[in-house]
Amino acid sequence: MIPFSKDILNFFINNFPDVRTMLLGGLPALLWAVFCLSLAGHIKMHYRLPTGYTRKIFHFMIFGSVIVVHAIWGMPGVCLFGAMTSVVIGYALVRGPGHFMYEAMAREKDEPRRTYYIVIAYLATLIGGLISGIFFPRTAVFGYLVCGLGDAVAEPIGTRFGRHEYRALAIGGVHAVRSLEGSVSIFLVSLLTLIIFMFFSQEFPLAAYSVLVAIMIAVASAAIEAISPHGWDNATMQVVPAWLGQVLL
Repeated sequence: MIPFSKDILNFFINNFPDVRTMLLGGLPALLWAVFCLSLAGHIKMHYRLPTGYTRKIFHFMIFGSVIVVHAIWGMPGVCLFGAMTSVVIGYALVRGPGHFMYEAMAREKDEPRRTYYIVIAYLATLIGGLISGIFFPRTAVFGYLVCGLGDAVAEPIGTRFGRHEYRALAIGGVHAVRSLEGSVSIFLVSLLTLIIFMFFSQEFPLAAYSVLVAIMIAVASAAIEAISPHGWDNATMQVVPAWLGQVLL
């Protein structure tokens, strides 16, 4: 068996939720994921906010939940919560265009491939989370913080304040437009969230060196988001911060 496949197999064996965790946590995780996407969907349908806002409301709430779940229940809890969220996203995809849950995630500017980019973003999030959890378990939380909070502000900031635009690499035929303002917001929010996390962390205490590492991670995260293919930044923005954190700390 090749080393990578052994690592992947061990990850799933070691972090598969036990029966008690599934019984106690499965339904609450499912209901919370339903609430998060329903809230974003109702805001989308009733207040007519651009999808650039509503998809990031869902993004922020889910990643924020993952950070809490990881802190309390560890990686088995994250795997269970991710599975329940996958069920909810799958339901929205089955219901399709016009359903409030689907419309919360499907960008109008991704026409005619709106479903494709929902699926790509989901796969990117899953792949990024797995790579971080398998190979950088100590610092996987850095990826949750940067992708979940730093990246969450980029699209709304770009939608509202973006003036200096540039095209992102496209895989799938729809060119995405990002903005310098959005990239700067990723740097600032990523840096702030990492510093706040380190302030309360016992494993990664706040110090001059750790602040320098946080700055380096924030710069790298903003840069990798700028060059990531449309839809795939949820993977790169988890893996790069987790990798840098493990290497530098």
